[in-house]
Amino acid sequence: MSDRAAPGLVRGVRPKNIGARIKRVEDPRLLTGQGSYADDRQTPRALHVAFRRSDQSHARIVSIDTEAAAAMPGVFAVLTADDFANVPLIQATSRMKDYVPTPLRPLAKDKVRFVGEPIVAVLADSRYLAEDALEAVEITFGELGRVTDPEAAVEPGSPLLHESAGTNVLAAREFKRGDVEHELMLSAVRVKARFRMHRKTPLAMEPRSYVAEYDRGRRALTLTSSTQVPGILRDLLSEVLELPGHSVRVVAPDVGGGFGGKASLYQEEVLVSVLAKRLGRCVRWTSDRLEDLISTSQGFDEIICAEMGVDENGNILALTADVIGDVGAYSIYPWTAAIEPIQVVSFLPGPYKIANYRGRVRAVSTSKAPTGPYRGVGRPPATFAMERLIDMAARELGIDPADMRRRNLVQPHEFPYKVASGLVWDRSAFTESLEIALDAVDYTALRAAQAKARTEGRILGIGIATYAELTGIGSRISAAPGMPINTGTEQATIRLDSTGSVTGSFGVASHGQGLETTLSQVIADELGCRIEDVQILQGDSSAVAHSTGTYASRGAVIAGGAATLASRDLKQKVLRAASHVLEAAEADISVEHGIVSVSGTDRSVTFKQLAKAIYSEMGRLPKDAREEMESTKVYDPFFGTATSATHICTLEIDPKTYKIRLDKYFVAEDCGRIINPMIVDGQVHGAVAQGIGAALYEEVVYDADGQCISASLADYVVPAASEIPHIGIAHIEAELPGTVNGFRGMGEGGTIGAPAAIANALADALSPYGIEINELPVTPERLFRLMQAAQSQGE
Repeated sequence: MSDRAAPGLVRGVRPKNIGARIKRVEDPRLLTGQGSYADDRQTPRALHVAFRRSDQSHARIVSIDTEAAAAMPGVFAVLTADDFANVPLIQATSRMKDYVPTPLRPLAKDKVRFVGEPIVAVLADSRYLAEDALEAVEITFGELGRVTDPEAAVEPGSPLLHESAGTNVLAAREFKRGDVEHELMLSAVRVKARFRMHRKTPLAMEPRSYVAEYDRGRRALTLTSSTQVPGILRDLLSEVLELPGHSVRVVAPDVGGGFGGKASLYQEEVLVSVLAKRLGRCVRWTSDRLEDLISTSQGFDEIICAEMGVDENGNILALTADVIGDVGAYSIYPWTAAIEPIQVVSFLPGPYKIANYRGRVRAVSTSKAPTGPYRGVGRPPATFAMERLIDMAARELGIDPADMRRRNLVQPHEFPYKVASGLVWDRSAFTESLEIALDAVDYTALRAAQAKARTEGRILGIGIATYAELTGIGSRISAAPGMPINTGTEQATIRLDSTGSVTGSFGVASHGQGLETTLSQVIADELGCRIEDVQILQGDSSAVAHSTGTYASRGAVIAGGAATLASRDLKQKVLRAASHVLEAAEADISVEHGIVSVSGTDRSVTFKQLAKAIYSEMGRLPKDAREEMESTKVYDPFFGTATSATHICTLEIDPKTYKIRLDKYFVAEDCGRIINPMIVDGQVHGAVAQGIGAALYEEVVYDADGQCISASLADYVVPAASEIPHIGIAHIEAELPGTVNGFRGMGEGGTIGAPAAIANALADALSPYGIEINELPVTPERLFRLMQAAQSQGE
């Protein structure tokens, strides 16, 4: 692995903790089995929930017979939608033009809209008894028309999933700049294709799990949840349960992965919370793997019909795209059905200079599980389509794919650059990442080796993908969709207590990223304490007044920014107090490793001694010098920060088995100032592995009737360690003026760059056969059919 900066980019002097490969402070408990997850919570007299879920994708509920189930031993209650008639409907609202909200209930009422939708809830003394009772529930359905094909669902006369909406198009938008049609007409080469990126599931190691407890004496509810967004849930449950915010607490303990799938509201969370308050008893539910695969929100599922025109030198003149996003049965709360499809057309131009662009998109409702945030959100399909077009145009012109990118990337002197869709790239290492990656893999030698291998009959391919994304999005961008939540700011409270220990309280929630470590590093450097003196409180809605959670690569940028501001403010308070205790001017006092000292002297106190002087020794500070040793700050990056990378991979296809072997993989990425390179490496490795899954293995498959036929890990295939190649990484730390700390987000990059790079490598390998790669994942079956079709055409 490489850990170097690009020429001409500013790294600066490394502080003591930020930039160091510090081992994660979470790992001792997690690696020894001492972690605490939602399902681990011990609760006396708990009632367990099991759900009877729909086995129909679109049908009327004619009748439900629960009598036999209710009479079974250990069953406390059997509940249907009628039992929740007084629970307010939940709708993901937006001020976006042409957006249609869809109501969500704890249980389906009158009709079902996807296989896996909960219809009946059984409460019993154990999960086993609840599951047994489900078998006795009788449901009669009346068939309704199929709504499984998103392209058919937009046609007039198609059956409607939500009759009150009057349409299956839940959101539509168009971005346009310049005269696209005119520039296409002038283009020397025009390339176009219909790209398809199929559905995938987050497949977190820990399925969703919820434990709701209601304290009747205090009239307070606590929901322990495997969620990424405790603050969003707290605010919503306060309204649904008609309780003040201080009486609702949502706690996300250790969470075993999220990837966006745990960043939305689910019916089960509302149901257990309502029942806990109603019954005054703990109510709990944990998903099994089947439930997780059919009911947790899914990602991608985009159809992109795109065309690009270039001049004879390979300069992009125009780009146009029509996108249909299959968003499933409901507009997911709080993100809305627009979250994935609209970001496809927003990010399609990528890091390239495109003066003329038109992107149209429709979010189409179908009878499948709802789509929602998934690692990368819109950018993996957009990057896949754009990077394929770049390679297709390069092949038509006889230009090397690397040169094609050089000619069209936004150049360093052109930042800030406003993309045709309206996004603004502040500053990022677009060109530098490309050059560093090419150099790292010795691109010229790779091409020579490929040419030699082809003379031997081997099928080798080289793929490049360069992308850009917005991370740590601030209030300006997050306000654009018009959602009723603030995703653009974060709050941090840093406190020095009477023992000299430091506590950092945050609303973000870690689900494996190492936030306890990285946030401790930020606080330790800014405040001057030791990492071991810092405790991080996170994943608890009561920790701060407001937070939305962890998603969209925002933890380090926004929570780290808030931590920076609060730590700096608290440090000033420490210096003021120390000036009295040490009898020195503030300017002469330094703070490092938990020691407060007077420069040039041997006078010093530890944080513990200083805290004792402040809190307990009443004569040490003047009366008017006493102040609260705590600081709360809010950080808003306003626009957000641009992160970018170039991925390069090589692969070989076995002509007999169609097995694809990834050989070389390299990532040159710019995520700004790095807090912990070891954690960044781990995030890149994990994201690339998921990107490999999206490119070659993972696909949620529905049949024409809306039945999910990949609802087990025997059918839904994820890459094993043996399928993941060694991944080389170069870190580029481009200077980022205008932020408090220079951090950029980086948690999603691998899932954005890997599918496109692999698709280009496959297309490159198969170019002698005239095969293009326009559909992902390229499973062995899909590759076999492509090869068979090519051979048939050649005969």
